[in-house]
Amino acid sequence: MAGLTAGAPTPEALTLHGQSKALEISFSDGKTFRIPFELMRVYSPSAEVQGHGPGQEVLQTGKRDVDVVELAQVGNYAVQPTFSDGHNSGIFSWDYLYFLGSEQDQLWTQYNERLLAAGAQRDDPMPVAAAGACGHSH
Repeated sequence: MAGLTAGAPTPEALTLHGQSKALEISFSDGKTFRIPFELMRVYSPSAEVQGHGPGQEVLQTGKRDVDVVELAQVGNYAVQPTFSDGHNSGIFSWDYLYFLGSEQDQLWTQYNERLLAAGAQRDDPMPVAAAGACGHSH
């Protein structure tokens, strides 16, 4: 997992908004993003979501109402959220949060395209088999 890229913006403020289900993060370059918890959960950098290589991603569904119930700092380079569905294995580096924030529109479009291609709906429950699909527990 990459930490901070040299010279990359660093966070100056980070706030969880439970009512609107979003993480607000302000960076040293003056940019502030509100990243929906659902987007964070759908694009979690964990192996459970991303797989162990290209093409192994696991499409996430049923995450519209997910909350962040805990947010732990990881060193000086990342945070590790615990989501209300129990997922807690994703470590979100500052670089990755900046990417999620700055590319939200494109990421939502890609997610909707993946749902359509899979014949899935955003609010469909996750298939039970998906939890251990990569062959080890997380």
